[in-house]
Amino acid sequence: MDRQAQQEQQLDRLASAPAPGSPSPFAAFGMPGFGGLPAVAPPEPRPIMELEGEEREDELDGLSDWVDDFLLPVYGAEVTTAAPWCLQWQEHDDVVAWLHALWLAYQQHKDPEAGLSGLFVWHRDFLTHATAAIRAPGGPLSACMTSPERPAHRLLPGPPPSVRTEKATTNAEEPAGPAELGEPTS
Repeated sequence: MDRQAQQEQQLDRLASAPAPGSPSPFAAFGMPGFGGLPAVAPPEPRPIMELEGEEREDELDGLSDWVDDFLLPVYGAEVTTAAPWCLQWQEHDDVVAWLHALWLAYQQHKDPEAGLSGLFVWHRDFLTHATAAIRAPGGPLSACMTSPERPAHRLLPGPPPSVRTEKATTNAEEPAGPAELGEPTS
């Protein structure tokens, strides 16, 4: 009887949830739900335009490999006046930003967690729109190569700062006049 009572107590103890704060016997195995090692979350992706120095160069190298080895051979299409391209696309900040966003979306949508339709969604929602914007006749590469026989590269000037920014810069550079310093004017 005593032995049966001990076995019942042991079964009750094993069947009950561990007391809060007590170490798990499974912690060393890193098993989820058993208080094991915490799962390491992947780093948050950051837009390439926010990166600097070596971090930016490394990201640009990876992006260049993806563009040259995957994107262009599969989706590059012919270079024409309606679909220009630039062999020096890495110097066009807006193109780099578009392609980097496209690459990040590709990585997300090819992941098994995206499901069987993940890549279809990438094609529909990301690839088509990004390539149309990048390679548009009036887009960021419009002054570059429009014929493979005539390689060209030219950065088009962007719009100047707004009038408000210009005024703020001009006012900050000018010394304060007597009225602005609180002195009486005559």
